[in-house]
Amino acid sequence: MSRLVVVSNRVSLPDEHGSPPPGGMAIALSAALQRRHGLWMGWSGKVKAGEDPSGPISRREARGISYALTDLSQTDLDDYYYGFANRVLWPVFHCRVDLAEYSEARMSGYQRVNRLFAKLLQPLISDDDVIWVHDYHLIPLAKELRNLGCGNKIGFFLHIPWPAADILFTVPHYDDLLRGLSCYDLVGFHTDDDLSNFAECLRRQGLPDPITNGVCQAYGRVFRCGVFPIGIDTAEFERLAEQAARSETLQEPSQRIPGCKVAIGVDRLDYSKGIEKRIVAFDRFLRSNDHRIGKTQLLQITPKSRTEIPAYLAMQKDVAERVGRVDGELGTIDWMPVHYINRSVGPSELAGLYRMARVGLVTPLRDGMNLVAKEYVAAQDPQNPGVLVLSRFAGAARELGGAILVNPYDPEAMARAIEEALDMQLDERIDRWRAMIGRLREYNVYRWCDDFLLGLDQR
Repeated sequence: MSRLVVVSNRVSLPDEHGSPPPGGMAIALSAALQRRHGLWMGWSGKVKAGEDPSGPISRREARGISYALTDLSQTDLDDYYYGFANRVLWPVFHCRVDLAEYSEARMSGYQRVNRLFAKLLQPLISDDDVIWVHDYHLIPLAKELRNLGCGNKIGFFLHIPWPAADILFTVPHYDDLLRGLSCYDLVGFHTDDDLSNFAECLRRQGLPDPITNGVCQAYGRVFRCGVFPIGIDTAEFERLAEQAARSETLQEPSQRIPGCKVAIGVDRLDYSKGIEKRIVAFDRFLRSNDHRIGKTQLLQITPKSRTEIPAYLAMQKDVAERVGRVDGELGTIDWMPVHYINRSVGPSELAGLYRMARVGLVTPLRDGMNLVAKEYVAAQDPQNPGVLVLSRFAGAARELGGAILVNPYDPEAMARAIEEALDMQLDERIDRWRAMIGRLREYNVYRWCDDFLLGLDQR
């Protein structure tokens, strides 16, 4: 079996005991790397002092996995990560062209850091290594490696949506992105829609029927494309939720207001998650259902992210103001309609909160997959499961047919869906949950990892 080399912007380093950090993808990748005596390369998370060029590589070993890390200069970090990756690609790929802030300096920095990663990685790889590159930060990496003479099998997986052609084409030099993906041997997406959008982008470039039976011919290369919907560590999340059900500490939130049903939302603070619109919808729900006032609460857990980017700071202020307005107008001394938490919650506590929530509100405006939807389903009590209310614009909607699908841009429809979920009879809730948990158990994160690597190995 060939050695596996994983490349990502950030590396999920093990803890002091050598165990991988929480998170299904990190655990699955770590397991694959252990089996194949692998190497994981990426940014260390540290910023070099001064304006020295980024690099070099530092190495460490843990449980059969090698880690290769590089620091980045502040200039490289600003241009590559905060600049092109998160002020251009992230908003555009999530259909927020209005928030994209393109500049030639940022594009140059994006290419420069990918070139750096290739230069640092090339001496570390052997001829028979299989390389798996992750996400939008590193689209040009295969092209840079090919320029250095790398003939290895190289795969790429996109963890966010791929946009429609007219949206992608708003990015200056968008053709460089398409050309960069053509240098991989296998390109993976979450959904058929993402793959269809990618094919349409190539077609609009004058390539008739560019993808046939998963084989793509573009820019003088032949490569393959496929759909690999990422899963979660379903069994582990079920275990955590069952354990939480026996914990008095994790049962406290459901006991504070007797008879109060909880709807839960868990999202990183990001404009793609639809948090503001969800709060508006919950407000509409309460005002339309007087009998739910004082008896229903939205628990919204929203850790901060990317506070260096102005759009995120503005959103943080807007969400806090909306929560304050709803709580101020509808709350009482002993009940607040929205309980807003602005920090991360550990996996055990989160599994317990999912389990006690009657409704899971997962309503992003656009999302590649959204694993919160899958975690909520996995955490439910099989004898008394809650109901998932899910945006039709999340990749998870293609798999979780037992959810109530909603349009997150329609607050009145979302309000009706919340009431439908709360009013749903037990038999229907169980039937819906069984349909979804069966899928999650079969297509877990380990299956996702194995399927992609099998496809890459079979080039």
